[in-house]
Amino acid sequence: MVTVETAIVGLTPGVTWRNWGRSESVRPLLMASPSSVDEVAAIVRFARERELTVKTVGAGHSFTAIARAQDVQLDVCRLEGLLGVDLPQNRVTLGAGTYLHRLPALLEPYGLALPNMGDIDRQTIAGATSTGTHGTGARYPGLAAQIVAVTMVTADGSILRISETENPELLPAARLGLGALGILVELTLQCVPAFLLHAVERPAGFGEVLDGLEQRVAAVDHFEFYWWPHTDGVMTKSNTRLAADAERHPVGPVAAFVEDRIVGNAVLALLCNVGRLAPALTPGINRLATRVYGNRTYTDHSHEVFVSPRTTRFREMEYAIPRAAIPDALRDIRSLIDSRGWTISFPIEVRVAAADDNWLSTASHRDSGYIAVHRYFRDDHGEYFRGVEQIMRGYRGRPHWGKIHYRDAESLAEVYPHHSEFVAVRDRLDPDRVFTNPYLDRVLGA
Repeated sequence: MVTVETAIVGLTPGVTWRNWGRSESVRPLLMASPSSVDEVAAIVRFARERELTVKTVGAGHSFTAIARAQDVQLDVCRLEGLLGVDLPQNRVTLGAGTYLHRLPALLEPYGLALPNMGDIDRQTIAGATSTGTHGTGARYPGLAAQIVAVTMVTADGSILRISETENPELLPAARLGLGALGILVELTLQCVPAFLLHAVERPAGFGEVLDGLEQRVAAVDHFEFYWWPHTDGVMTKSNTRLAADAERHPVGPVAAFVEDRIVGNAVLALLCNVGRLAPALTPGINRLATRVYGNRTYTDHSHEVFVSPRTTRFREMEYAIPRAAIPDALRDIRSLIDSRGWTISFPIEVRVAAADDNWLSTASHRDSGYIAVHRYFRDDHGEYFRGVEQIMRGYRGRPHWGKIHYRDAESLAEVYPHHSEFVAVRDRLDPDRVFTNPYLDRVLGA
């Protein structure tokens, strides 16, 4: 119910919210979309005084319930834009709700770019970093490792600045905080001079790629590949960094539309639906896909190469394991799919990332390989994901916080060496659990 008090702080009755993958939905008690840090602080104080919890949402691209709000849902998307630029250090300060796809236009006038990006740019910067979004590249860590400072609203409604000079001991926790420590309102990122990427996409064989994986990873700046289940076909993507003034050879608009929009999305959705109605056709469909998808060379601005359009809805699980374990783990997944007789239409994505020092990073103090499995959002993902997770646990796997997994705090503390230190910071900054929800209680403890 709207009261004078709720209206003053900008709260309205909640309406049903759903995430992009349609794996989570909730109707919070109240919701708000603040446009200033002061408004965020007022909402937090209001909630705390009434023993209500507060959870932030951005673009809703997490597949887990990490953003699920029972009491107060706070949408940060109006806290956006470029707030400051430090050109001598190539650093920029952004509003927490700034969408990743807006960054190229914001950074271009200053000749800057993000050092690395994932293949989706629909997330907010706060949501992406708080859940551990990463790209690929043996020498490049995840997006949160680029953070050099944050400003957050804490559980008592006060403003906390964390940087290399202010509360620096909190940086390894705050860069990738799962939304458990406070509400991020500003982030300062370490950027790099703008650059181009020379992209080579080629089909290859399953065994060929796994046997030579270390050489492929070391040969280029950014390497990844996709394996189509029920086939020996792999699509490799090798990207090499070039200076910003190198000659561009972008994909033509017609070719880009056909490859990315039609083949990469519309046809994939059609094939997923055909596979649901006639599962026996899936292996043949996948074999066809390996022959028609992914064979091109081009050079373009970094963000144009890193990012791909994703319009076909799916659900995803991704695990980080020691990089050297990728070949054995992927062969185990292939054996699992074959032994269970499953028909899997979505390709499996494999990437790598450098170690970093963020406490809850999937690459915390470990050069990591990532294996991501997907299912069409209308398919039942449970049995497949649980089976893959069991394999990943055998390799001391760490689940991506924004992607579906079934782990709890006890099991996660075994693979995240700083899990207890993070929980101690949570106890310090949010002792009354203003920012909790059932997901956070599961992965961190109540």
